[in-house]
Amino acid sequence: MYPNRNSVLAAAALWAAVSVLATGCGGGRDRAPAASPAARCPAVLARAKGAVERAERTDPAWNGPTGGPAAVPGRTLVYVAQTMTNPGVAGVAQGVREAAAAIGWQVRVIDGGGTPAGIQAALSQAVTLKPSGIVIGGFDPLLTAQQTARAEAAGIPLVGWHAVSSPGPSTRPRLFTNITTRVEEVAGISADWVIARSGGNSGTVVFTDDSIPFARNKSELIKRRLSDCPGVRLLATENIPIPDATQRTPQQVSSLLSRFGDRWTDSVAINDLYFADAAPALRAAGRPGAGPPFNIGAGDGDPSAFQRINSEQYQAATVPEPLNQQGWQIVDEFNRAFAGRPASGYVAPVHVVTAANSGGATSWDPPGYREAYERIWHGP
Repeated sequence: MYPNRNSVLAAAALWAAVSVLATGCGGGRDRAPAASPAARCPAVLARAKGAVERAERTDPAWNGPTGGPAAVPGRTLVYVAQTMTNPGVAGVAQGVREAAAAIGWQVRVIDGGGTPAGIQAALSQAVTLKPSGIVIGGFDPLLTAQQTARAEAAGIPLVGWHAVSSPGPSTRPRLFTNITTRVEEVAGISADWVIARSGGNSGTVVFTDDSIPFARNKSELIKRRLSDCPGVRLLATENIPIPDATQRTPQQVSSLLSRFGDRWTDSVAINDLYFADAAPALRAAGRPGAGPPFNIGAGDGDPSAFQRINSEQYQAATVPEPLNQQGWQIVDEFNRAFAGRPASGYVAPVHVVTAANSGGATSWDPPGYREAYERIWHGP
């Protein structure tokens, strides 16, 4: 879930080599239908419905760590932000601040301003401050190799948020751990939502940015999962670079409406921002805000996406990351590093937000994690 166009751009050098396990009856998109979509592929449809039902729950039991080292006292963190105008980066920073107050540490946030030079300067400043730990907040540390080498030489552990494509420890670049959801899970549940919503009978458009390897990989995983159900027809893949999305998306949406008309029933985008840009064209064409097309963002969940979903304005669902919870996890991972313990290995499960389950919220903040981490750090 890369929260907006800035954090997706920050992942441009990343590549996640992952595979998807195809289940159910499978089948190619070009196979001639012999019966209803559900009858042709009941296992795929049943799997998708079950997965979406689980992902839409709003009161999941805490499945993260319940044990670990007690709070190491007197530590300081510096959160180096790719840019604090990025809602995802800012949301995680708020979680880090909140968790640091709970554990008894000090936090300073340095804003990189969204430019390579600004991020390098911010990380340089962070190293000079000699904190106990530094957070890599939403940018690729390979682009700041000189500064990260200085941090490593100074013995300052680094914890990343969306710093590399996969969760967990990293050796190149060296991170104690990286916190993100799994791209294959985000892609899979987004495609499952389309299959389940449509009953296995959909005309789908996928929006992506092929200039970003991570985004291209995510869209390929989405299409692969969609192809498990023969009744789901891939109408088009729209390759729109994120920096050009505001200008190009309305034009492409108008073209898609002209080409496919009512056959276009669903869309999946690698980032919610495409639907902000698609809305004017859909509105001008007289399409209802509640769909069709029914649009889901495969990884984002910033407040504007929630607002579109809650008001049923050209976005039906998103797969958000639990930003505040991830901020608490960052603090817990540092505590493990300071105590000489390994990373927790925890990865937050995917969640799907719709108007029916959002409760009017503008972020996904699952229950239970605050209490769980407090018990780890301070005891019952």
